[in-house]
Order: sequence, then structure tokens, then C-alpha cells
Amino acid sequence: MSRTVICVSHATGAGGTDLGRLVADQLGFRLIDEEIVTRAAENQNVSVEDLADVEKRKSLLARIVRELAVGMGAADGAMMIYAGDLQPAKGSLRELIQQSINETADEGNVVIVSHAASYALADRDNVLRVLVTASPETRANRLAEAEGVDGKQAAKVIGANDAGRADYLKRFYGASQESPTHYDLVVNTDRIPSDKWAELVVSAAGL
Repeated sequence: MSRTVICVSHATGAGGTDLGRLVADQLGFRLIDEEIVTRAAENQNVSVEDLADVEKRKSLLARIVRELAVGMGAADGAMMIYAGDLQPAKGSLRELIQQSINETADEGNVVIVSHAASYALADRDNVLRVLVTASPETRANRLAEAEGVDGKQAAKVIGANDAGRADYLKRFYGASQESPTHYDLVVNTDRIPSDKWAELVVSAAGL
């Protein structure tokens, strides 16, 4: 069966965004990343910034309650999702993001990078779930070169991003530990040249 939806999950510095772009270009598929958040915002007339807060593991309701507690009130954009009694109009923002991922997958012929789409779409037969990884040393070197920082600072950023990624998967999907078996294909970019990345994924997708 051909996989018309390709989800790319990746560790910082592993090359996942580049891989997703290469695959999309080769197949003529759409490449989706932040558009997932924008689509969710449009669905409920909520600001993109509010939805991005959820991706940082802060629920909108918790933030409103906290702000009210210190006398600040909620931001106008944040309030747009709520009825007068502060009850969510259509579930949590997390659910809105997941809904948007599913709507994007329904359209097919798409490469979705990040947003844990591999977990949200795990039950779909037409989805290829790809994990892109590399050794911490390789990732730190790539990040240092790309961002113009030293190796120590790059390693610190990668450590923080890895912790945030693990926390996101646990909070959103109950994954206490990410496993290779959560994916259909794992690509270690340490020694595989970039011109082969897309070839591996396209072959696995049966396209």
C-alpha cells in the first residue's frame, strides 16, 4: 500500500527538516510544519500565539486561571475561544492541533514535519512514520555550524530541546519514552549522505 502521508519526527540537529523538504520536493507533496498551528488557529479563531503556547506544554485554560489569580486578566486573543463561562468551545487547544493534523492528513499527498504527527496518525494505514536522528556529537556540530555558536552552547541547546520533546510526547500522547518501534522507518543521518535521505523514505513509502 502506498503511503500518501509521511510524518517526519526529528531530534534537533538531525536534519529532519531538510529530509522532509527533500522528500516533499521529490514526490511533489506539500510540506507542512507551522501550517498545522495556523490551521488550528483558523478553525477556532484563536491567535497562532495561543496555539503555540500549547506546543510549549502550557494549556490556555491554566494560563487564564493563573493570570486571573494575579489580577492580570486574560489576553483578548486568548478569550476568543471561550464562551462567557470560560468553558472551551470545542475541547482543548491540544485537541485542536490534533484535529488539524488529521484534517491535513485527510487531504493526502503531504509531508508533515514535527508536531508529533507520527503519534496523532499512528492508526492510519496510509501513513509512513519516520524518525530522523543522529548522535549527540553530530547534532551539536551541525547546530553550532548553522547557528554560529560554540559546541558547548550547541550541546546545551540540544539537551534542552530533547527534554522538551520528551515532555511534549509524554503530556500529549502518554509516551513515557520514545521508542524506535513507534515509527516505521528510523534514519540515522550520521553516516548516510543527505542525497540518499529522500530515496530511503520514498522507497519505504512505496511511491
